[in-house]
Amino acid sequence: MHVLVIGGTRFVGPLLVHRLLAGGHQVTLFNRGTLPDPFGARIERLQGDRTTADLSRLMQNRHFDAAVDFAAYRWEDTRSAVEALGGRVGHYVFISTGQVYLVREGAPRPSREIDYDGPVMPRPTDEDELANWEYGTGKRDCEDALVEAFEKSRFPSTRVRIPIVNGERDHYRRLDRYLLRLVDGGPVIVPDGGTQPVRHVYAGEVARFLVEILGREPTFGKAYNVCQKETPSLLELLAMLQGMLGSRAKLAPVASADVLAAGLDLRAVSPFSSKWMSMLDPSKAEAELGFRHEPLATSLGKIVASFLAYGYATPPDGYEHRPREIELAERWLKERATVRPPPTMRFE
Repeated sequence: MHVLVIGGTRFVGPLLVHRLLAGGHQVTLFNRGTLPDPFGARIERLQGDRTTADLSRLMQNRHFDAAVDFAAYRWEDTRSAVEALGGRVGHYVFISTGQVYLVREGAPRPSREIDYDGPVMPRPTDEDELANWEYGTGKRDCEDALVEAFEKSRFPSTRVRIPIVNGERDHYRRLDRYLLRLVDGGPVIVPDGGTQPVRHVYAGEVARFLVEILGREPTFGKAYNVCQKETPSLLELLAMLQGMLGSRAKLAPVASADVLAAGLDLRAVSPFSSKWMSMLDPSKAEAELGFRHEPLATSLGKIVASFLAYGYATPPDGYEHRPREIELAERWLKERATVRPPPTMRFE
C-alpha cells in the first residue's frame, strides 16, 4: 500500500509512519518541510503549503492507496484535499477531535458519534475560550465538507475523532507536567480535588488504529471515536502515576480560583483540569471494527519509563513558577485535610 501522510510531523504522525514502514508499506510525506524527520531515504517527501495550490499541483499524475490528513483545520483545507485527491486516492482518513462535541450545545458526556448533530454554541468573547471554540468549529467544518463530498461523489473518507493524546515525548508535555511534580519532592496541586473523570487515548494506539482501517471500505463516509475505555478521575490517574514512580508526594485539593488568584496558569499546573477536555465513547469502533485500546496501566507504564529516561532534564513551560505552587499547596495542606489516593479505583 502506498500511503500519503499530510502533516503529522510530530507525535502521532511519526508513529504512524514507523508502523507503515514496518508493515512493508510505501510512504510519501507532504508538509512544509520546516521540521526534520527520522526516516532518511526510506520515504518520499513532497514539500508545499496546503493553504496554496501546492497540494493540487503535486498530486497531478499521482495515485495513492490511502491518505491520512493530520493538518486540516478549516473547511477550505478539506475541500482543497477533496479536489486534489478526488480520483487519486483509494481512502482518505481525516484526523478530527473530540472538541467537535464540546462546541455543540448540550452534547452529552461521554459523547457518541450520533451526538455530533446539533446547534453550535455562540462565539465566545474570552480569548482562551475563543481559541478552543475556533478549533472545534473548524474541525466540524472540515468534517461537514467531507460528509458533503461523500454524499455527492462518494469521496472515500473516514473521520477519526480523538481526545487528548498521551504518549512518549509528547511535544505538548501534558502528562510530563504531572510526572515532574510527582518526583520533585513538593506537594502537587490537584485543582478542585481532581474528581473530574478523564478518558484519553495513547498515541501508539491511534497509530495502530489508523494502519488497521486503511482501505477498509465499510468505514467510508463514517466517523469513529477512538480512545481508552477506562475512565479514572484525575485523582485516580495521579494515584496510578504515584505508584509507578514510587512517589510520596502529597496531593493538595486547591480550588481553581485560588490557583488563578496566586497568579498561576491553571493549564500549566494541571492541563487535565480544563473544561475543554472531551470525553468520548468508543463503543462504535469496538463494535464495528473490533478496536480494543490496550490497558491504561500498560500505556502509562511506557510513558513513565520514557519520562524517567528522557524527559526529566528539561522542565515544561510554567515549571519555573513551581516554588509558588508549592507555597500555595503547603498552605492549603495546613488548613485542610490532605487528599489521599483512594484505596481502590473503579473504572467504568
